[in-house]
Amino acid sequence: MAGGLIALLDDVAALVKLSAASLDDVAAGASRASAKAAGVVIDDAAVTPKFVEGVDPKRELPIIRRIAFGSLFNKLIIILPVILLLSQFLPWLLTPLLMIGGTYLCFEGAEKVFEKLGWIAHHEKDTPASEQTTDGRAAEKKVVRSAITTDFVLSCEIMVIALNEVAGESLTSRAIILAIVGLGITVGVYGVVALIVKMDDIGLHMAKKDAPRQQKFGRFLVEAMPKLLALLSVVGTFAMLWVGGHIILVGTDELGFHALYGFVHHLEEPVAANAVIGSFLGWLVNTFFSLILGAIWGGIVVAVIFGAKAVFTGKKNTQNQR
Repeated sequence: MAGGLIALLDDVAALVKLSAASLDDVAAGASRASAKAAGVVIDDAAVTPKFVEGVDPKRELPIIRRIAFGSLFNKLIIILPVILLLSQFLPWLLTPLLMIGGTYLCFEGAEKVFEKLGWIAHHEKDTPASEQTTDGRAAEKKVVRSAITTDFVLSCEIMVIALNEVAGESLTSRAIILAIVGLGITVGVYGVVALIVKMDDIGLHMAKKDAPRQQKFGRFLVEAMPKLLALLSVVGTFAMLWVGGHIILVGTDELGFHALYGFVHHLEEPVAANAVIGSFLGWLVNTFFSLILGAIWGGIVVAVIFGAKAVFTGKKNTQNQR
């Protein structure tokens, strides 16, 4: 009896150890996947506050909450099952899909750079609620719908990038990891967004306090918000070019075109040999050339798209004149 009990306890202990190891693997996979999606996450955090510009301050958090639930629905109910099925039955599609997402990131980043340089006309895709309609309820619905649509594209990129990092795991592990990544990123992004959009309100509240230090800090928060949004926009643009470029770099290698990846890897090797900061220097070299590749790749796509638009518009105008 005692022997059977000890054997049972040994089995339980082994099961606990196995479960702990599995949880460690899931946590590590979720961490890797989230890190790779950083560029899209930063851009998501930079874009979303624009949707509540001009909205009644009392409605900002409810709108963000509705967008966050919509984002979670996008990731867990629509995108997750689809990409899991693809990864299970059509795994060869993962790299091309990832490269399409990477191309979109490069295009978005390059487009923002070109707009900033004045090479192409600026267009604002994210119209604030205050400019859409005078009907408050209809305005909110429009804002939420527009934000969730934009989020769907970004969420697709986040989940596919995350899936690529854990493609070697079992189907169950992939599902758990991606669910954790989707939930964690959504909570993190929209938590930060909520804090950003309420920063000026918090600052105004503190500026009305009697204590001079609180007043000073409150004014600092109010003045810092536009600068923070501008910084997020710049960082998000570079992050998109870097992440998109890295996806293209690795994707071309996996599809059999080894020249680009081999060139960058060759430049990484000398600096990576440094015993102290070799890994960081290697990452820095890879990131730099991924950024350059992303800018070139995105620039080509922007030129093709805007060139095609110009030709199409010119033909249409000519036909109208006739």
